[in-house]
Amino acid sequence: MVLIYMKRIFIAIKVNPEEELLRMFSSLKEVLGAENIKWVDPANIHLTLSFLGNTEEGRIKVLNSILKEECSGFGEFDFVLAGTGIFKNYWDPRVIWIGFRSSERLAMLYNIITEGLKLSGFEIEDRQFKPHITLGRIKSIKETEILKTVLERYRDHQFQKVHVSEVILFESILTQTGPIYKSLGSYNLTAGADL
Repeated sequence: MVLIYMKRIFIAIKVNPEEELLRMFSSLKEVLGAENIKWVDPANIHLTLSFLGNTEEGRIKVLNSILKEECSGFGEFDFVLAGTGIFKNYWDPRVIWIGFRSSERLAMLYNIITEGLKLSGFEIEDRQFKPHITLGRIKSIKETEILKTVLERYRDHQFQKVHVSEVILFESILTQTGPIYKSLGSYNLTAGADL
């Protein structure tokens, strides 16, 4: 019997939170401290471009080639983190997120990576790209009105600009204390570009 070794992987843009975002995050955690929410470690904050889940080692090599090809020469760009919200709804909240001011370059990058993955036979979730940064996953909540009030406060708030110069392939290693994200490769957006 041949053992196939799998890694739980995803493609993302790393986000280094700045002071204003960290202050808001800290305020959220304080106000919602009594609720059953699994908060993201600020060191792990990222924007997922594609979650691929359990993937064979051999397929990761293929993925490496795709990302090198699609990212090379794409060019660096910026986007703005702005607004907060939840997935599902206030009656059944699941995820607290930070949103984005619309970024054409981000959408283009997502599209070329997704097309490259599909052409190479990777299974991609067939849903609209809704760029967001997850801050917390809600297990259960008692005070829905407090959640609503605190998120409404930041609904139109602009937090920070993010400069994107690379895409990273991460392995997510699940542990008792939360996931550990290990970089399996980074793909420079300017490499091979005509400067």
